[in-house]
Amino acid sequence: MQIPIFTVDAFTNRTFSGNPAAVCLLENDLDKDLHQKIATEMNLSETAFIRRLHPGDDFTKSSCFGLRWFTPANEVPLCGHATLASAAVLFHIQKNTNSVLTFVTLSGELKARQAGDHIVLDLPLYSTYPQVLQEVEELIKAAVGDMVVQDLRYSPDTKKLLVRLSDAYGRSALEELQVNAQRFLSAEKTGKVKGLILTVKGNSSGKHKGHDFYSRYFAPWYGVLEDPVTGSAHAVLSSYWSEQLGKKEMLAFQCSRRGGELKISLRDDGRVDIAGQTAIVLKGNLTF
Repeated sequence: MQIPIFTVDAFTNRTFSGNPAAVCLLENDLDKDLHQKIATEMNLSETAFIRRLHPGDDFTKSSCFGLRWFTPANEVPLCGHATLASAAVLFHIQKNTNSVLTFVTLSGELKARQAGDHIVLDLPLYSTYPQVLQEVEELIKAAVGDMVVQDLRYSPDTKKLLVRLSDAYGRSALEELQVNAQRFLSAEKTGKVKGLILTVKGNSSGKHKGHDFYSRYFAPWYGVLEDPVTGSAHAVLSSYWSEQLGKKEMLAFQCSRRGGELKISLRDDGRVDIAGQTAIVLKGNLTF
């Protein structure tokens, strides 16, 4: 059996930066355990599987596809960067002729469209709620040590904990923070956290001006110690920072070692458009 496979760096226009995802084009249904074996073999934070929904569908002409995402450890309900990568494969490699693509996923229907040199994802927007420090104190200590935490929020829909560091810290403090995410597994006692977002407010002056906020994201519960650039985390960050800054249009930067930029636009229908660029770095076939 041969399956076309691609590696795409998402939320960047340069190879070897942004967030890499593998993308498989499935002509026929695959057993779930094969999805997982392929994702484990690829060993990237995410492997996406695009499948035809009907026998007559075509990767070049059809506008609606099934989409699933697997980490090396398990299937996940939402992955932004692998959706961006999937749209890039259909638009740029398959030369799909539609202006908008619809993906049927565990998180409902997601849409992707081209806008100049960016691909725009239409994603759910997730609200956050105040979180009591005492419940997650050990986890926060494991993540940021003695750094001052300004705000603490929880997103029940995504099981992500958002930790906003004091405005006294800038991008460099976030980048330089040494995090041992493996320790989160034993430090998280509530059983309700599956992802940890660290974020700081952007600065309007200095060499890094222009970004509204910065973040890093950790998901050892899904086998991903640190994810380079995370669309699903920004579906949470967007609602939080829009509220804090009073803005609907924002530019964000996720400052992992690889780094990536996301253009954010909150929509009137309670969803969020997150746009990014992509770089395709590998084309091949899985053979088994």
